[in-house]
Amino acid sequence: MAGPNGGMRGHFLTEEEKKAAPRVTKELLLRVASCLRPYRKQLWTVFGAILVSSVLNLLPSVLTGKIVDEGLIGGSLPLLLRYIVLSLAVMLAANLIGVLESYLSAWIAQHITFDMRNAMYRHLLGMSHRFFTTNRQGDVITRMTSDIDGVQQVVAGTFTSILSNALTLAAALIAMYRKSWVLATVGILIVPLFALPTRSAGRTRWALTRESQACNDEINGILNETLSVSGQLLVKLFGREEDECRRYESANRRMIDLNIRERMAGRWFRVAISTFAGVGPMLLYLVGGILMTRYDASLTVGDVTVLVALLGRMYGPVNQLLNIQVDWVRSMALFSRLFGYFDMPAEIRSPDDPVLPAEDAGEEASAADGRTKRRARGHVRFERVGFSYGEGREALSDISFELRPGHSVAIVGASGAGKSTLIRLIPRLYDATRGCVRFDGVDVRRLDLGWLRANIGVVSQETYLFNGSIRENLLYARPDATEAELIDACRKANIYDFIEAQENGLDTIVGNRGLKLSGGEKQRISIARVLLKDPALWIFDEATSALDSISEQRIQEAIDPLIRSRTSILIAHRLSTILAADEILVMDSGRIVERGTHAELLERGGVYRALYDTQFRIGAGKTRAA
Repeated sequence: MAGPNGGMRGHFLTEEEKKAAPRVTKELLLRVASCLRPYRKQLWTVFGAILVSSVLNLLPSVLTGKIVDEGLIGGSLPLLLRYIVLSLAVMLAANLIGVLESYLSAWIAQHITFDMRNAMYRHLLGMSHRFFTTNRQGDVITRMTSDIDGVQQVVAGTFTSILSNALTLAAALIAMYRKSWVLATVGILIVPLFALPTRSAGRTRWALTRESQACNDEINGILNETLSVSGQLLVKLFGREEDECRRYESANRRMIDLNIRERMAGRWFRVAISTFAGVGPMLLYLVGGILMTRYDASLTVGDVTVLVALLGRMYGPVNQLLNIQVDWVRSMALFSRLFGYFDMPAEIRSPDDPVLPAEDAGEEASAADGRTKRRARGHVRFERVGFSYGEGREALSDISFELRPGHSVAIVGASGAGKSTLIRLIPRLYDATRGCVRFDGVDVRRLDLGWLRANIGVVSQETYLFNGSIRENLLYARPDATEAELIDACRKANIYDFIEAQENGLDTIVGNRGLKLSGGEKQRISIARVLLKDPALWIFDEATSALDSISEQRIQEAIDPLIRSRTSILIAHRLSTILAADEILVMDSGRIVERGTHAELLERGGVYRALYDTQFRIGAGKTRAA
């Protein structure tokens, strides 16, 4: 792979690539081969096309000897025309076969990446919530995009390049030795000398390119810092315009010097290549002339011409094969990174033999039939549950409580007390490290994961809407919902008046992440979406904490009827919401430190009283005013 200016920057590994180069094992190669196995018939066709094309591409060089000896020197016009037409026909056939080979290579590469993208996407969707909180989003997207796209280049480029160059080189060597083993040996000794300036100049240009890239990064950094809104304001306020101009000019001058050196390195490279390319044929002509005049009368001018032509055809394949190690290492590193992601286990998944709660939730039933049809009761029980995100302090410790169907519980506590962590254990976004979380009497780890989550609805503080219409976002919960059901859910969520006022109604586009809507509007659409899901258990995770008082009130008007009629868990900072719960759990440092009704907890004068005095008193005033 050449650099942007014709250099050889792609033929050398960076220090980071050298350190991260994977260990190529039999297992890795077999796994790579398993990706190609479904398309082995097409691969054999590509192999055959490359073989035939490699041979045909050399035939015009071989026919050149016939043209010289029998057509030109022999003075036979019919033979001259025959060999010229044959050469043109062979070149046309080789090019047509090359088109077939290119098409098949592209077809195989695209289908392999199609399979790999689908498999990777399905695998990533099955990963636990912990995976997405511990891995950088950029790394995950890179695996799905550029890494898998790189597989196309490996299949259509690296693999076929190795095969094509190796076959071309082998065919050229056979043809040369059939003509003259002496001249063929001389040619073989010359070819490595041709590759030396390529590698030397490539190293020089690669080093200059890396230095130039670092300088370019510095220039971009200066521009981003000083020409941004905040940056230029800081420059003006401190009067540093001249200093920044000098800093930019210095970096810019270094960039110019590096670019000149890189271009001159390329010029000397081309001089060396041209010189060696000219030395090879001249040496063959010299040795061939000596053989013809003194030692081998059977060697003809056409034979020497053929050998010179074949030597020229060897330069490219030899140079490619000498540098193939770089492409090979990068290809193996690419597959190694992808396989590393595929090998990450899905921490949270359905058990192999899931169960369903029986109708009375007192005994277990098989999940083989009607897994998604049976409705849950929403009975939740935590039994001495502990949880840790990793080594170190536990996020939850010895949590025990029960939420019966039709009841509600409010969970309060300071930030970091473990409230959100606790509710994430119910739909198995995480699994408890100690103890047991039961849903309708069954350990959640024994339930079918799809069934469990279908019966739990979560309205979180961070509302996420897809970049589509309101209708599309609502139907995400239940694709078969009717127009009447959509409108009914929106009315209950206190958002239908807003939707009705829009020109496109339910087909109004919400924008990326719902940015065309206010926070309150997004939250009410989120509530309507969960209403369509109609879960047995509702979880409100500080659904109004980031909103203004008017939006909060409208959302509260939507939430209050749900709390009274559904089994629900509330994490809230609004007193009226907490008062609506049947029981209040007070958390501190991952433990439940108090529980009871509002009046009971106030009378005890503990953690809840302190929270009430600092956090809820405003809410109490609003409640009394109402």
